[in-house]
Amino acid sequence: MESVAVWQSVALCGFFSWIAFASYINITHKVRSLLQPWAAHHVVAGAPLILRIQKCQNSFMDALFSGLSCIVSVPFYTAFLPLLFWSGHGKLARQMTLLMAFCDYLGNCLKDVVSAPRPSCPPVRRIIATKDEEENAMEYGLPSSHTLNTVCLSGYLVYYIRSYAENISAPYEFAGFSLVCMLVVLIGLGRIYLGMHSPIDIIFGLVFGLMILLFWLNVHEYVDDFITTGQNVIYFWGALSILLLFAYPTPEFPTPSYEFHTAFDGVAFGIVAGVQQTYHQFHHEAVARIFTPRLPFPTFLGRMLVGLPTILIVKFCCKALAKWILPIIAHTLGMPVRSTSYIPMLNSSSTGKANGSKQRRPLHKLFFLSQDSFDIDTGIRFVQYAGLAWSVVDLVPSLFAYLNL
Repeated sequence: MESVAVWQSVALCGFFSWIAFASYINITHKVRSLLQPWAAHHVVAGAPLILRIQKCQNSFMDALFSGLSCIVSVPFYTAFLPLLFWSGHGKLARQMTLLMAFCDYLGNCLKDVVSAPRPSCPPVRRIIATKDEEENAMEYGLPSSHTLNTVCLSGYLVYYIRSYAENISAPYEFAGFSLVCMLVVLIGLGRIYLGMHSPIDIIFGLVFGLMILLFWLNVHEYVDDFITTGQNVIYFWGALSILLLFAYPTPEFPTPSYEFHTAFDGVAFGIVAGVQQTYHQFHHEAVARIFTPRLPFPTFLGRMLVGLPTILIVKFCCKALAKWILPIIAHTLGMPVRSTSYIPMLNSSSTGKANGSKQRRPLHKLFFLSQDSFDIDTGIRFVQYAGLAWSVVDLVPSLFAYLNL
């Protein structure tokens, strides 16, 4: 027990020290000054290829590539992963959720460190079919998140099926691998066709995605063992989640990337906390799985009808609770806060921001470094998505048990 606490403390202290050191030497700016000119040059150089691809424009291609972008987007995975948990494939669901959060964090970090532009529009034609795509267009370009996520998640899915299914013949393995490759190619080509990314973004998304997938395949069993049977899991993961919020690099100009990271950081914490508490009840390997006598499809539909509204209600309640409690806690601790969207009436002066007459308190000096105030929306977003994820793996399965679903 003591050895576990020691390595966890050392890991967290080391991570905190790195954050402080990186902030002190402004490492993000130094790396950006090296990589941004190179990336911007390749974005400009890739424009002729984009224009050649877009000469094939027609309504069918527009619909095809817009649809493919939707089915590998963050909202799609947000809706799909809860259903995977409730279908009885708990290990696959939690691994894909944590891998998604890992990909989102590393990919968005690289985007905001490099701050490379997307293809210039015009001359490139940009097709934006959904609100989600509008937000994606506000992010920086390198690497392509769609390509990176597709490589990692589809690659891990094939690995999982191959590892846990019995007697898969070589033709089926080849077919699965071919489908993944075709999907990655179509997603990458689609991002260029839609004018959302340059070829260099796609190449980096592919290479970076393969690196992340290779790393994850070597550590995923250790991560899963820690989550399900480890000690001090919730405290350690909670501290790590908070540090990750502060470790995120500052982009050249604000983008939605940090908001996406905050949401998935909260999701990862909620999943870890819920699974750790209820693993032996709802998430062990012997639970009922879909399309078996213990979990027929009509019962699974009942789970969907109960589960989806419940997690949306929990998300709403967690958001409302966080909007009420977090400003009070911040004021009590002397932490100057602001809100950019969730609490329009909140400003720094209402929570003790130094306007020349108030001195910074120790907690402000420790956590905010050079910042004048903290955006309370980050905490609200983290809490609401952590609550949503916890309800997926704890509250909703408890309801299923109560309702004999």
